[in-house]
Amino acid sequence: MHFEEVKNLCRDLADEIRDIVRPHLGDPQARKMMGRGAGGDSTFAIDEIAESLVEERLDAIPEVAYLSEDRGLVGKESAAWVLVVDPIDGTRPAAAGFESCCVSIAAAKFKNSGAATLGDVVFGFIEELKNQAWFEAERGKGCRMSLDGMEKQVALRPPPDLSALFWTLGFRGRPALPLALVLEDLIDLSSVDGGLFDLGSATYCMTRLLTGQLDAYVDVGDRMLREAPGLEGKFLSAGHGYVLNNSSYDLAAAALIASEAGIAVCDAFGRSLDGYPLLACGKEGQLSCVAATSEALEKAIISRIDEGIERMKQHYGWI
Repeated sequence: MHFEEVKNLCRDLADEIRDIVRPHLGDPQARKMMGRGAGGDSTFAIDEIAESLVEERLDAIPEVAYLSEDRGLVGKESAAWVLVVDPIDGTRPAAAGFESCCVSIAAAKFKNSGAATLGDVVFGFIEELKNQAWFEAERGKGCRMSLDGMEKQVALRPPPDLSALFWTLGFRGRPALPLALVLEDLIDLSSVDGGLFDLGSATYCMTRLLTGQLDAYVDVGDRMLREAPGLEGKFLSAGHGYVLNNSSYDLAAAALIASEAGIAVCDAFGRSLDGYPLLACGKEGQLSCVAATSEALEKAIISRIDEGIERMKQHYGWI
Protein backbone atom coordinates (compact mmCIF):
# COMPACT_ATOMS: atom_id res chain seq x y z
CA MET A 1 0.00 0.00 0.00
CA HIS A 2 1.46 3.36 -1.06
CA PHE A 3 1.68 6.35 1.29
CA GLU A 4 -1.01 8.29 -0.59
CA GLU A 5 -3.36 5.33 -0.17
CA VAL A 6 -2.62 5.26 3.55
CA LYS A 7 -3.42 8.97 3.89
CA ASN A 8 -6.69 8.49 2.03
CA LEU A 9 -7.51 5.50 4.23
CA CYS A 10 -7.03 7.68 7.33
CA ARG A 11 -9.32 10.39 5.96
CA ASP A 12 -11.99 7.93 4.80
CA LEU A 13 -11.95 6.00 8.07
CA ALA A 14 -12.32 9.23 10.06
CA ASP A 15 -15.31 10.23 7.92
CA GLU A 16 -16.93 6.83 8.46
CA ILE A 17 -16.42 7.00 12.22
CA ARG A 18 -17.85 10.53 12.34
CA ASP A 19 -20.91 9.52 10.34
CA ILE A 20 -21.71 6.48 12.49
CA VAL A 21 -21.03 8.22 15.82
CA ARG A 22 -22.66 11.61 15.21
CA PRO A 23 -26.28 10.40 15.61
CA HIS A 24 -25.38 9.02 19.05
CA LEU A 25 -23.82 12.20 20.46
CA GLY A 26 -25.69 13.18 23.62
CA ASP A 27 -27.89 10.07 23.56
CA PRO A 28 -28.40 8.86 27.17
CA GLN A 29 -27.73 5.29 25.98
CA ALA A 30 -24.26 6.38 24.85
CA ARG A 31 -23.18 6.52 28.51
CA LYS A 32 -23.84 2.84 29.16
CA MET A 33 -20.73 1.11 30.52
CA MET A 34 -19.52 -1.74 28.32
CA GLY A 35 -16.32 -2.71 30.19
CA ARG A 36 -12.72 -1.53 30.07
CA GLY A 37 -10.36 -1.06 27.15
CA ALA A 38 -6.82 -2.37 26.68
CA GLY A 39 -5.45 0.66 28.54
CA GLY A 40 -7.90 0.34 31.46
CA ASP A 41 -10.16 3.30 30.70
CA SER A 42 -13.94 2.95 30.72
CA THR A 43 -15.55 1.74 27.51
CA PHE A 44 -18.91 3.39 26.96
CA ALA A 45 -21.55 2.24 24.48
CA ILE A 46 -20.62 5.06 22.12
CA ASP A 47 -16.98 3.84 22.17
CA GLU A 48 -18.03 0.34 21.17
CA ILE A 49 -19.95 1.66 18.17
CA ALA A 50 -16.81 3.38 16.88
CA GLU A 51 -14.39 0.60 17.82
CA SER A 52 -16.51 -2.02 16.04
CA LEU A 53 -16.38 0.03 12.85
CA VAL A 54 -12.58 0.34 13.07
CA GLU A 55 -12.27 -3.40 13.64
CA GLU A 56 -14.53 -4.26 10.70
CA ARG A 57 -12.86 -1.80 8.34
CA LEU A 58 -9.20 -2.51 9.15
CA ASP A 59 -9.40 -6.27 9.69
CA ALA A 60 -10.17 -6.46 5.96
CA ILE A 61 -6.85 -4.81 5.03
CA PRO A 62 -3.96 -7.21 5.82
CA GLU A 63 -1.31 -4.63 4.84
CA VAL A 64 -2.40 -2.47 7.78
CA ALA A 65 -2.09 -3.24 11.49
CA TYR A 66 -3.72 -0.95 14.03
CA LEU A 67 -3.64 0.09 17.67
CA SER A 68 -6.85 1.35 19.23
CA GLU A 69 -7.77 2.40 22.73
CA ASP A 70 -10.07 -0.56 23.38
CA ARG A 71 -8.70 -3.31 21.12
CA GLY A 72 -4.96 -2.83 21.67
CA LEU A 73 -2.55 -3.83 18.88
CA VAL A 74 -4.21 -5.86 16.13
CA GLY A 75 -2.77 -7.15 12.84
CA LYS A 76 -0.11 -9.30 11.27
CA GLU A 77 3.62 -8.79 11.80
CA SER A 78 3.91 -8.73 8.00
CA ALA A 79 1.81 -5.54 7.76
CA ALA A 80 3.50 -2.63 6.00
CA TRP A 81 1.74 0.13 7.96
CA VAL A 82 0.24 0.66 11.38
CA LEU A 83 -2.54 3.09 12.23
CA VAL A 84 -2.84 4.42 15.78
CA VAL A 85 -6.56 5.10 16.12
CA ASP A 86 -8.53 6.76 18.88
CA PRO A 87 -12.04 6.51 17.42
CA ILE A 88 -13.44 8.89 20.02
CA ASP A 89 -10.94 11.07 21.84
CA GLY A 90 -13.28 12.76 24.27
CA THR A 91 -15.72 9.95 25.00
CA ARG A 92 -17.32 11.74 27.92
CA PRO A 93 -17.97 14.97 25.96
CA ALA A 94 -19.32 12.79 23.11
CA ALA A 95 -21.68 10.98 25.46
CA ALA A 96 -22.84 14.34 26.80
CA GLY A 97 -23.29 15.79 23.31
CA PHE A 98 -20.56 18.43 23.66
CA GLU A 99 -18.33 19.61 20.81
CA SER A 100 -14.99 18.58 22.32
CA CYS A 101 -14.73 15.10 20.79
CA CYS A 102 -12.67 13.95 17.81
CA VAL A 103 -11.50 10.95 15.87
CA SER A 104 -7.69 10.80 15.83
CA ILE A 105 -5.63 8.66 13.42
CA ALA A 106 -1.84 8.53 13.06
CA ALA A 107 0.09 6.47 10.50
CA ALA A 108 3.57 4.97 10.70
CA LYS A 109 5.58 2.32 8.90
CA PHE A 110 5.06 -0.97 10.74
CA LYS A 111 8.36 -2.34 12.03
CA ASN A 112 9.28 -4.19 15.19
CA SER A 113 6.33 -3.15 17.34
CA GLY A 114 8.48 -2.77 20.42
CA ALA A 115 10.77 -0.30 18.67
CA ALA A 116 8.17 2.02 17.14
CA THR A 117 8.03 5.50 18.70
CA LEU A 118 6.03 8.69 18.25
CA GLY A 119 8.91 9.96 16.13
CA ASP A 120 7.98 7.32 13.53
CA VAL A 121 4.57 8.87 12.87
CA VAL A 122 4.54 10.26 9.33
CA PHE A 123 0.90 11.35 8.99
CA GLY A 124 -1.78 12.52 11.37
CA PHE A 125 -5.45 13.23 10.78
CA ILE A 126 -8.00 14.59 13.26
CA GLU A 127 -11.68 15.18 12.57
CA GLU A 128 -14.20 16.68 14.95
CA LEU A 129 -17.23 14.47 15.46
CA LYS A 130 -19.86 17.17 15.98
CA ASN A 131 -18.56 20.06 13.90
CA GLN A 132 -17.32 20.32 10.33
CA ALA A 133 -13.61 20.61 11.07
CA TRP A 134 -10.46 18.61 10.35
CA PHE A 135 -6.69 18.92 10.84
CA GLU A 136 -3.90 16.99 9.11
CA ALA A 137 -0.12 16.97 8.82
CA GLU A 138 2.60 15.07 7.02
CA ARG A 139 5.97 15.03 8.77
CA GLY A 140 8.22 17.76 7.41
CA LYS A 141 5.53 19.26 5.19
CA GLY A 142 3.49 21.45 7.52
CA CYS A 143 -0.18 21.12 8.42
CA ARG A 144 -3.61 21.98 7.04
CA MET A 145 -6.86 22.70 8.84
CA SER A 146 -10.44 23.22 7.74
CA LEU A 147 -13.07 24.91 9.90
CA ASP A 148 -16.76 25.13 8.91
CA GLY A 149 -15.96 23.66 5.52
CA MET A 150 -13.23 26.17 4.65
CA GLU A 151 -9.45 25.78 4.86
CA LYS A 152 -7.97 28.31 7.28
CA GLN A 153 -4.50 29.47 8.26
CA VAL A 154 -3.12 28.50 11.64
CA ALA A 155 -3.46 31.38 14.11
CA LEU A 156 -0.98 31.21 17.02
CA ARG A 157 -1.53 33.94 19.60
CA PRO A 158 0.87 33.63 22.56
CA PRO A 159 -0.34 35.55 25.64
CA PRO A 160 1.73 38.51 26.95
CA ASP A 161 2.39 36.62 30.21
CA LEU A 162 1.11 33.70 32.28
CA SER A 163 -1.57 35.83 33.96
CA ALA A 164 -3.37 36.10 30.60
CA LEU A 165 -2.98 32.38 29.78
CA PHE A 166 -5.98 30.62 28.27
CA TRP A 167 -5.20 26.96 28.79
CA THR A 168 -6.54 23.49 29.41
CA LEU A 169 -5.34 20.46 31.32
CA GLY A 170 -5.56 16.67 31.49
CA PHE A 171 -7.71 15.76 34.50
CA ARG A 172 -9.53 12.44 33.93
CA GLY A 173 -8.09 9.73 36.18
CA ARG A 174 -5.53 12.02 37.82
CA PRO A 175 -5.84 12.41 41.62
CA ALA A 176 -7.24 15.87 42.27
CA LEU A 177 -5.22 17.15 45.24
CA PRO A 178 -1.72 16.21 43.98
CA LEU A 179 -2.59 17.61 40.55
CA ALA A 180 -3.78 20.89 42.07
CA LEU A 181 -0.60 21.15 44.13
CA VAL A 182 1.55 20.79 40.99
CA LEU A 183 -0.48 23.28 38.95
CA GLU A 184 -1.40 25.66 41.78
CA ASP A 185 0.66 28.62 40.52
CA LEU A 186 -0.61 28.36 36.94
CA ILE A 187 -4.21 28.03 38.12
CA ASP A 188 -4.03 31.02 40.47
CA LEU A 189 -2.08 33.22 38.05
CA SER A 190 -4.53 32.78 35.19
CA SER A 191 -7.86 32.46 36.96
CA VAL A 192 -8.91 36.10 36.51
CA ASP A 193 -7.20 37.64 33.47
CA GLY A 194 -6.93 34.29 31.66
CA GLY A 195 -8.90 31.08 31.83
CA LEU A 196 -8.55 27.40 32.70
CA PHE A 197 -10.71 24.78 30.98
CA ASP A 198 -11.16 21.01 31.23
CA LEU A 199 -12.50 20.02 27.80
CA GLY A 200 -12.14 16.25 28.16
CA SER A 201 -10.11 15.54 25.01
CA ALA A 202 -6.36 15.98 24.53
CA THR A 203 -6.84 16.03 20.77
CA TYR A 204 -9.51 18.72 20.84
CA CYS A 205 -7.50 20.76 23.35
CA MET A 206 -4.33 20.70 21.26
CA THR A 207 -6.13 21.67 18.07
CA ARG A 208 -7.57 24.72 19.88
CA LEU A 209 -4.03 26.11 19.84
CA LEU A 210 -4.12 26.00 16.04
CA THR A 211 -7.44 27.84 15.93
CA GLY A 212 -6.21 30.57 18.28
CA GLN A 213 -8.78 29.78 20.98
CA LEU A 214 -6.25 28.53 23.54
CA ASP A 215 -2.59 29.17 24.35
CA ALA A 216 -1.51 25.92 26.00
CA TYR A 217 -2.39 22.34 26.86
CA VAL A 218 -0.83 20.94 30.05
CA ASP A 219 -0.91 17.32 31.21
CA VAL A 220 1.45 16.45 34.07
CA GLY A 221 0.02 13.11 35.23
CA ASP A 222 2.77 10.83 33.94
CA ARG A 223 5.55 13.09 35.23
CA MET A 224 3.91 13.18 38.67
CA LEU A 225 3.96 9.40 38.86
CA ARG A 226 7.51 9.06 37.51
CA GLU A 227 8.83 11.59 40.05
CA ALA A 228 6.71 10.40 42.95
CA PRO A 229 5.99 6.63 42.72
CA GLY A 230 4.28 6.91 46.08
CA LEU A 231 1.34 8.46 44.23
CA GLU A 232 0.46 5.21 42.49
CA GLY A 233 -2.17 4.29 45.06
CA LYS A 234 -3.91 7.62 44.52
CA PHE A 235 -3.79 7.15 40.73
CA LEU A 236 -5.22 3.65 41.10
CA SER A 237 -8.01 4.97 43.30
CA ALA A 238 -8.87 7.79 40.87
CA GLY A 239 -8.65 5.37 37.91
CA HIS A 240 -10.82 2.66 39.53
CA GLY A 241 -7.94 0.21 39.68
CA TYR A 242 -5.93 1.52 36.72
CA VAL A 243 -3.31 4.19 36.19
CA LEU A 244 -4.89 6.49 33.60
CA ASN A 245 -2.78 9.12 31.88
CA ASN A 246 -2.42 10.10 28.23
CA SER A 247 -1.21 7.34 25.92
CA SER A 248 0.19 7.26 22.41
CA TYR A 249 -3.25 6.89 20.85
CA ASP A 250 -4.29 10.17 22.51
CA LEU A 251 -1.34 12.18 21.22
CA ALA A 252 0.20 10.48 18.17
CA ALA A 253 -1.73 12.50 15.58
CA ALA A 254 -2.16 15.68 17.63
CA ALA A 255 1.55 15.96 18.52
CA LEU A 256 2.60 15.73 14.86
CA ILE A 257 -0.06 18.18 13.68
CA ALA A 258 0.76 20.67 16.43
CA SER A 259 4.51 20.46 15.80
CA GLU A 260 4.04 20.92 12.05
CA ALA A 261 1.91 23.99 12.84
CA GLY A 262 4.79 25.61 14.75
CA ILE A 263 3.52 24.80 18.23
CA ALA A 264 6.10 23.89 20.89
CA VAL A 265 5.35 20.32 22.04
CA CYS A 266 7.20 18.35 24.73
CA ASP A 267 6.57 16.17 27.76
CA ALA A 268 6.13 17.73 31.22
CA PHE A 269 9.90 17.45 31.79
CA GLY A 270 10.53 19.62 28.70
CA ARG A 271 11.77 16.71 26.55
CA SER A 272 10.74 15.68 23.04
CA LEU A 273 7.87 13.20 22.71
CA ASP A 274 9.57 11.47 19.76
CA GLY A 275 11.24 8.76 21.85
CA TYR A 276 8.07 7.55 23.60
CA PRO A 277 6.66 4.12 22.59
CA LEU A 278 4.02 4.32 19.89
CA LEU A 279 2.36 0.92 20.28
CA ALA A 280 2.46 0.19 24.02
CA CYS A 281 -0.78 -0.14 25.99
CA GLY A 282 -1.47 0.58 29.63
CA LYS A 283 0.99 2.21 31.99
CA GLU A 284 4.00 1.38 29.77
CA GLY A 285 2.62 3.49 26.93
CA GLN A 286 1.79 6.60 28.94
CA LEU A 287 3.32 10.05 28.65
CA SER A 288 2.85 13.61 29.80
CA CYS A 289 2.54 16.58 27.49
CA VAL A 290 2.90 20.34 27.33
CA ALA A 291 1.91 22.15 24.12
CA ALA A 292 2.26 25.92 23.89
CA THR A 293 1.95 28.58 21.23
CA SER A 294 5.59 29.65 21.66
CA GLU A 295 8.83 28.15 22.99
CA ALA A 296 9.09 30.94 25.56
CA LEU A 297 5.64 30.08 26.88
CA GLU A 298 6.52 26.39 26.95
CA LYS A 299 9.63 27.10 29.03
CA ALA A 300 7.68 29.32 31.44
CA ILE A 301 5.07 26.59 31.96
CA ILE A 302 7.72 23.89 32.50
CA SER A 303 9.40 26.11 35.09
CA ARG A 304 6.12 26.39 37.03
CA ILE A 305 5.62 22.63 36.77
CA ASP A 306 9.14 22.06 38.18
CA GLU A 307 8.24 24.22 41.17
CA GLY A 308 4.88 22.50 41.54
CA ILE A 309 6.40 19.03 41.58
CA GLU A 310 8.67 20.07 44.46
CA ARG A 311 5.69 21.63 46.28
CA MET A 312 3.71 18.41 45.87
CA LYS A 313 6.59 16.26 47.14
CA GLN A 314 7.04 18.53 50.14
CA HIS A 315 3.33 18.35 50.95
CA TYR A 316 3.48 14.55 51.14
CA GLY A 317 6.82 14.54 52.99
CA TRP A 318 8.81 13.03 50.13
CA ILE A 319 11.57 15.64 50.34
